[in-house]
Amino acid sequence: MSGIGIDAHRTEVRENMERIPDRLSDGLIERIEDDRARGWVNPYRTDDGSALRREARPSDAGSIWRPPFVRDVEKIIHTPAYNRYAGKTQVFSFRSNDDLSRRGIHVQLVSRIARDIGYALGLNCDLIEAIGLAHDLGHTPFGHAGERALNDVYHARTGRWFFHNVHSVRVLDALYGRNVTLQTLDGCLTHNGEYEQRVFELSGARGFDDLDRAVAECRERGHAAVGSLRPMTLEGCVVRISDIIAYVGRDRQDAIAAGLLNQDGFEDGLGGAYNSWILSHASADIIEHSYGRDRIEMSEELFCEIRRAKAENYRKIYRSSGIEGERAEVLGRAFSLMYEHCLGDLRARDESSYIFRHHIARIDAALSHYGKRYAWEDDLDQTVVDYIASMTDGYFSELAQKLFPEIRFPQRTYINEC
Repeated sequence: MSGIGIDAHRTEVRENMERIPDRLSDGLIERIEDDRARGWVNPYRTDDGSALRREARPSDAGSIWRPPFVRDVEKIIHTPAYNRYAGKTQVFSFRSNDDLSRRGIHVQLVSRIARDIGYALGLNCDLIEAIGLAHDLGHTPFGHAGERALNDVYHARTGRWFFHNVHSVRVLDALYGRNVTLQTLDGCLTHNGEYEQRVFELSGARGFDDLDRAVAECRERGHAAVGSLRPMTLEGCVVRISDIIAYVGRDRQDAIAAGLLNQDGFEDGLGGAYNSWILSHASADIIEHSYGRDRIEMSEELFCEIRRAKAENYRKIYRSSGIEGERAEVLGRAFSLMYEHCLGDLRARDESSYIFRHHIARIDAALSHYGKRYAWEDDLDQTVVDYIASMTDGYFSELAQKLFPEIRFPQRTYINEC
């Protein structure tokens, strides 16, 4: 595209963006203030009294100071999987810059954005926080590139599919037995920010049978099932769109900080400031179009802008500069070798192996608090997936190089001395 063409396109993009307000209309502000003064309660919010758990444990009952979804938040942040967010890729894996986002800051941003929107809409912000903080607990090391690498070998062996959102449910519900509410688990399952929509309508799911059926279909049918998932709550819908809002601008800031693109490298010309733009404009637009309704909706203008910005990120960041463009082949080979090695250890029942000592023993210890055990021998492939998905980037890299010296991961160098 010529310089003149680039300028014309940028002008067109900016003109479209300017059609999206960054504040609520006076009419809606007046309506919200009046509703709050009258003690209005959103009839479509998820009430604490509707919280459902798989097991009726007395210790999990809600109280006046620890409502059910607050308990979910506490259960989530005390899982080892939550702690490991700090060591997992958001986009950039092999970059020596501590200011680049890791998955831990991403889930906090999603939770914060969703709470802002949910508060304005009169939704249950405790449920929003629980879903926001938990939604990526099932993510692999090395982000979406790692997710694809693990799915490739798992699918080739079993015909089943691996998706991080599906695995997030397994982490909380089965591996750690935390007895988290159905509403939180459903929000994790249906959060997938790769599938953008203009209107988010509810699924109509009502119980754990619906959740279990959806999980099974995702594993058996793959993208056909995952692409049709819908949340059962408006809170889940808000987290789903907030997932996109959280990463589309922040990933641009990280790409610039990593030296992969300059401030003028995006069509809108905002550079890293796009993050601030999308946070304010998207939140206002969604609140404006969703207040008091039984769905979460955005304007056509915002929907088109999100699709445009996301597509540009894929072209300029994810497919060219992130882990996909840097070490995809090496990563795929490492995941395949790791999978086969761990499977061999399980078949040999080698209790001195890493998968026994660092995974099975720890999961068994966690489940023992609830009188349960990890039935790892029932499905060896699933156990391998549980272990690999739980790894941080650093753990995976170190273990891979120890087990397979021929695999050469790039070394991070923080300080270069001449």
